[in-house]
Order: sequence, then structure tokens, then C-alpha cells
Amino acid sequence: VIIQATLGCSFNKCTFCTMYESKHYKVRDLEDVFKDIDTMALYYKDTNKMFLADGDALNMETNHIIKILDYAYLKFPKLRRVSVYASSFNLQDKSLEELKLLKEKGLTLIYYGIESGSYEVLKRIQKPISNKKMIEGLNKAYQAQIKTSVTVILGVAGKKYSQEHIKQTANVINQLKVTYLSTLQLMLEKQREEKFIKNFDGEFEMLNEREMLEEQKSFLEQLNPSNKVIFRSNHVSNSLALAGTIPKDKQRLIAEVSYVIKNYLL
Repeated sequence: VIIQATLGCSFNKCTFCTMYESKHYKVRDLEDVFKDIDTMALYYKDTNKMFLADGDALNMETNHIIKILDYAYLKFPKLRRVSVYASSFNLQDKSLEELKLLKEKGLTLIYYGIESGSYEVLKRIQKPISNKKMIEGLNKAYQAQIKTSVTVILGVAGKKYSQEHIKQTANVINQLKVTYLSTLQLMLEKQREEKFIKNFDGEFEMLNEREMLEEQKSFLEQLNPSNKVIFRSNHVSNSLALAGTIPKDKQRLIAEVSYVIKNYLL
């Protein structure tokens, strides 16, 4: 079940995202959240997974989240997983002690958009956070024993910064202990194209399908995580669906991408 704990995104400046542009960020009153949980519990009493929406609900005060978690586990006896989106900034702001307490109270999974490991690219998509801070934040979650699912956007750097984007992003992943890793392909809505391109000094060139898969291949080749990572590229934006575990399936995944590039793309 999805429980609307907040409305919108507390940051809401990323130029590639239009998800929350019509919403003003707001933390919903506990009473209203509890009413939603009560309603869902009437119809879905066997629920075992819950997601706290919207865009970065980890931004809520820790005690506020704990009250929602306590109530959710009370109302759903079979609940075993509660997940939430986090931004780079609010995960950085949470202390290790806060994250450990949230894990103890039942927060089990954090979704997190890395997008790119290149600070140059992150600045241009208006999500400026250093590699060091991203790594510190995600490794805090690992130390708190909260699973993390991170996403990377292929094509987000355009042609000019493509190599830097892939190299730096793989470098970030290789310093983390994430549970899940996914790649998406850049898709821009019409109303965002002009703003997005402007931040690249008007020089942004969208990658074609072949170039997107070349980035995917290069990214996989440079991945050397220190732990087992479940990898997927099955978002609606992806031109090629991939699934495997890295490092075990790394060479198979590379071979699959290479085969498609060689045999199906001009």
C-alpha cells in the first residue's frame, strides 16, 4: 500500500523531473495519515509492504516518521517492509543514530536517486551534491542496516559529458554497499527540454538509442562493487531490459548489451 505521508518534494529543483512541479511540499498531519492507514487496513489487512510517499519523505522529522511507523505496524500485523524515497540532502542530514532508530522501528528500504557521479553534471541538472556527501549518506544507511535501492540515469550528461558521467558514477557505486541498483534512460517532457538544455549552456545533445546502450555497457564494465548488488534495467524508459546480480552476472550482462548493439542497432 502507498501512504501519503508528505505532498511533493522538499527539494523539487532537478531539471529532469516534472513529477512534483504542481505540488507545494507539505508534511501531512499525523491525524490525516493515521486515518488513511485505518482506511487501508480495512480493505488490505494482509498488507506486508508499505511505501511512504511522496518524493523524499525521509525529509520528515525523525519522530514524525517513527509515529507513522509505529501506527502502521500496529494496524498491519503482517507488515514486514516499509520503504521511502530520500534525496541526497535529507539522507545526509539524518544522523547514524536517527537511521538506526528508524531501522529499529521498521523502516527497511530507502530509494535514492544518484543520477550521476559527476559533480559537473549534477550541477547542470540542478542537483548539486558532492560524491563525498552521497557516499557518506548511503554508507550511513548501510551502517544502520537499512537496504538501499539506487538509480542512475543514462544519457543525463548528453554527449559532451558522457564519458565523465559513466566513469564518475561507476566510481561512486564502487565505494558503496547498496542492495539494489537500477539504470534508467533520460526522458524529458516537452515543457522541461528548454530549461534542461539551457543549463548545459545550450550544448546538450541527446544520446540516440545506440549511444544509450554504449553508456550502459561502459557502466557495467566499470562496476566493481565490494558486495553483491541486484541490478535491473527494467524501467519503462529502458530500451533493453536487463536483470542480474553483480559481480556474478556482470560478464553475461555486458555480453547481452554488446549483442544488441552489434546485431540490432545501426
